[in-house]
Amino acid sequence: MKITFSLLHKLDRRDRALFTRWAIGSAATHAVQRFWRIITHLGGVQVTVTAGLVPLAFGQDLLQLAAWNALVTLGVSHFIVQIMKRKLSRPRPSTGIGCSTFIEEPDRFSCPSGHSAAAMSVAVVYAMAFPAWAAPLLALALAVGASRVFLGVHYPGDVVIGQAIAILTGALVIAI
Repeated sequence: MKITFSLLHKLDRRDRALFTRWAIGSAATHAVQRFWRIITHLGGVQVTVTAGLVPLAFGQDLLQLAAWNALVTLGVSHFIVQIMKRKLSRPRPSTGIGCSTFIEEPDRFSCPSGHSAAAMSVAVVYAMAFPAWAAPLLALALAVGASRVFLGVHYPGDVVIGQAIAILTGALVIAI
């Protein structure tokens, strides 16, 4: 048990150190803050649900199947994220280390990142269905995750865990 605690403590220290290097801070220009706010909203509920519903309603065959899988992946991964957030109860960086944020925090828990999981849920399913679009879709999902750190609302580890949940959920949904 002592080894596990020691390892978790080291990982937490490194996660916080990465955060302090990557968060944009108050010196960031208005344009930089605005850019990352736009990117972060791509992982929000309006965009991710719309990315599933519109192709489901208006697409055909493979696109409709991918849209359905994206919505299922989105729902299941969001459920897992919410359970883990309440179980882990990791405070957001604004509380944990007292940093500034450049966007409103959706709740008080940091781990895992819901925006990162949502963006990756949609991206990974569409990427598997349409390999030609994989690189831009996954790059955009990774940018959403990075935006959460840059804007001061998540530690890097929160983002990685959220994205891992999405990838594993997407793979499971497609396998079923």
